[in-house]
Amino acid sequence: MVMSSISKWIVDPRKNWFARMHMKSLSNRLRKYGLRYDDLYDPMYDLDIKEALARLPREIVDARNQRLKRAMDLSMKHQYLPEDLQAMQTPFRSYLQEMLALVERERAEREALGALPLYQRSIP
Repeated sequence: MVMSSISKWIVDPRKNWFARMHMKSLSNRLRKYGLRYDDLYDPMYDLDIKEALARLPREIVDARNQRLKRAMDLSMKHQYLPEDLQAMQTPFRSYLQEMLALVERERAEREALGALPLYQRSIP
């Protein structure tokens, strides 16, 4: 119980100054390329993320792909987004977390019931 409260305090930006500074630094880096935090999840690494992305509406996935392409293009050109566009970015507005939580709950329920997985759980 004590370790749980300590670990929550360590990662909570509202309570811990270092976590707040890390979140601010990460926010600035994501804004420079026009990314959101959820864009950093790799569907090739975790199949739950792949399944969650497959369940999202096509417009959201297309917007994610466009943000990733733009970020790669800017990175290859050694440039950042213009300042006015950086100010409009919302790096911590989540679009994937709710669906990912649902997929993880379904997987845990299937494992608890002893059912076969919906998709092959092998990491390439």
